[in-house]
Amino acid sequence: MTAITQSCEATATSKPWFVYLVRAANGALYCGISDDPHKRFAKHQSGKGARFFASSPAVALVYVESWPDKGEALRQERLIKKLRKSAKECLVSSQCRP
Repeated sequence: MTAITQSCEATATSKPWFVYLVRAANGALYCGISDDPHKRFAKHQSGKGARFFASSPAVALVYVESWPDKGEALRQERLIKKLRKSAKECLVSSQCRP
């Protein structure tokens, strides 16, 4: 089996990754990626997730978007993190996509 064949098979069987937005108690939006966003949100709520929530706890998982692999999810996360808060709010209300 060649490296290319192995790579194609790995891609075909890889699980999806998700980009998600979590609303903090102070209204801020946190963007992250995970292969299980609901489990990751539970970690954020329990205080074992990102330090972002140390000052204002995670309140709600407000946006989830699926991507075929981790690399694509990371690229999308970077794009979303560059957006202004108003554009992120637009995503949350599902009126637009970045």
